[in-house]
Amino acid sequence: MNMKGKDLLSIHDLSVDEVYQILNLAKDLKAKQKRGEEHHLLKGKTLGMIFQKASTRTRVSFEVGMWQLGGMALFLSANDLQIGRGEPVKDTARVLSRYVDGIMIRTFSHDEVVELAHYADVPVINGLTDLLHPCQALTDIFTVMEHKGELKGLKMAYIGDGNNMVNALMHACAKVGMDIAVATPEGYAPNAQSMAEAQADAAFSGSKILLGHDPLAAAADADVIYTDVWASMGQEKELAARMKVFHGFQVNRELLNAAKPDAIVLHCLPAHRGEEITDEVMECEQSVVFDEAENRLHVQKAIMALLMG
Repeated sequence: MNMKGKDLLSIHDLSVDEVYQILNLAKDLKAKQKRGEEHHLLKGKTLGMIFQKASTRTRVSFEVGMWQLGGMALFLSANDLQIGRGEPVKDTARVLSRYVDGIMIRTFSHDEVVELAHYADVPVINGLTDLLHPCQALTDIFTVMEHKGELKGLKMAYIGDGNNMVNALMHACAKVGMDIAVATPEGYAPNAQSMAEAQADAAFSGSKILLGHDPLAAAADADVIYTDVWASMGQEKELAARMKVFHGFQVNRELLNAAKPDAIVLHCLPAHRGEEITDEVMECEQSVVFDEAENRLHVQKAIMALLMG
């Protein structure tokens, strides 16, 4: 299946075959990188990276990934672009399309990314919006596949805020036939449209998507425990209030004990140890958080190679 020229804005937009094409190529590229084998699939290609949100993992993994693929990445902050001074997104999209072979954007508004993709003549990759984080969610299921083998029939428990991360994880789990049980405080549920899209995919794959407010019930018999920060970027002023609301939604030893004995723990990072997850769980043998962080590199290389190759 040829994915060249396509955008990656949402996992919901991908077919099941396309999801597995990304996962399988990521596995191959990771093996090559570990063996020190050259894999310049994007030799001479250039990725423009637009950052309107700060980043550690996204910037480093995309930039290093392009270099390992034989290409070059350009870091473009809002201060570097006329888009930060009022140039329309559609103009930026068409100008950059004349210079680069692909665009990755990490920003606030998902609609802005949709508009960018509509007007760009090159593939656009959603590096994160307030609605979705597809590259991370694909990395997460890749990490689960590494540690568990098959994905279909496994259960993921997501504990915490109904943010962009869980929206993307519902899409990812539904595509590959994983069940996902989401536990959030009342009033902090995932996005309704993302939920509906995931339910449609789950009906096709046979997986279950469960929403509730009881962390221990969600974690019961789970193969994967997942959490994220309680206050995402841009919500820092809400942290004090959220600390009270999310009390009881911490991933700690008690919650981990409710899952299967061989359950793995994931966190997309950065982690606020002592808040959404304890230091003990972050450092325990079941935590594969840093395997997960590394895998951003390999999965995003697969995405870039497939879309831009």
